[in-house]
Amino acid sequence: MRAESSATAPNTIAVAPAEDRPRPSAPASAPVRRGTLLALLGVVTFSLTFPSTAWGLESFGPWSLVALRSLLAAVLSGGFLLAARIRLPAREHWAGLAVVAGGVVVGFPLLTTLALRTSTTSHAAVVVGLLPLTTAVFSSLRTGVRPPRAFWAAAVAGAAVVIAFTVAQSGGALSAGDLYLFGALLVCAAGYTEGGRLAKVMPGWQVTGWALILTLPLNIAGAAVALAYEPVRLGVHGVVGLVWVAAGSTFLGLYVWYRGMAEIGVARASQLQLAQPLLTLFWSFFLLGEEVAAAAPVAAVAVLVCIALTQRASRTRS
Repeated sequence: MRAESSATAPNTIAVAPAEDRPRPSAPASAPVRRGTLLALLGVVTFSLTFPSTAWGLESFGPWSLVALRSLLAAVLSGGFLLAARIRLPAREHWAGLAVVAGGVVVGFPLLTTLALRTSTTSHAAVVVGLLPLTTAVFSSLRTGVRPPRAFWAAAVAGAAVVIAFTVAQSGGALSAGDLYLFGALLVCAAGYTEGGRLAKVMPGWQVTGWALILTLPLNIAGAAVALAYEPVRLGVHGVVGLVWVAAGSTFLGLYVWYRGMAEIGVARASQLQLAQPLLTLFWSFFLLGEEVAAAAPVAAVAVLVCIALTQRASRTRS
């Protein structure tokens, strides 16, 4: 009996105590949830940009508003960079920062501000609803990441809803304001894509801060020239609008937006912006008293369904 026990002992499998067993790693959904919440916060701040711009135009000309907006945001960002003693970015990052500056800091604010001289904020919001699809295309071309077909199908469906809503609102004809808005889509999508890539190697607020610092000389000169030629009629709405587009949309919004994109990816985060036109429609009605088309609730449901489908397609691929 003793010999038999000795013979079988080597084949015995020892079972470690429960407390010594390796525990499964924390679920990867935590950063996804955090990134999604940050990106959604960015969408909410961006949804107030057009109404705030409309308020700002009550006191400033379009060129003055854009220059002052970027100038104030640059001063705010520069203060944070100096206080934190952040070193200059590496040389290889400056080209990407220039794309962010040209697309997000200068191009998009200028083109949309010019468009809002003739377009309502609700109309502009719906046209810019094409931004998620445009950003996804730029991101795919820039990074080589190919979302699944279901993602593209849902994204195109959401864009189709936006286009149909736009055409119905404009009576089937595109205005000069629409051309400004379509140009804004292209430059902003490029800036979002490059900013999302840079946010993986440096904090999002630093991406925004250095892009703003890069345009500081241009904005100082632009503000001086614009204020000399465009009249200024200071009012509460104008000042509040300027402060929000500078501190809210340009600084806080871009900070949380780029950080969210770094967590969940550019393409996936961009699809959350399909909700932005609907939020802007609400703000346009609530803050500006603009009439909202009767088709807005139908478009809202359709777009939200498309958002859910794009997010599910992204999770499936992951």
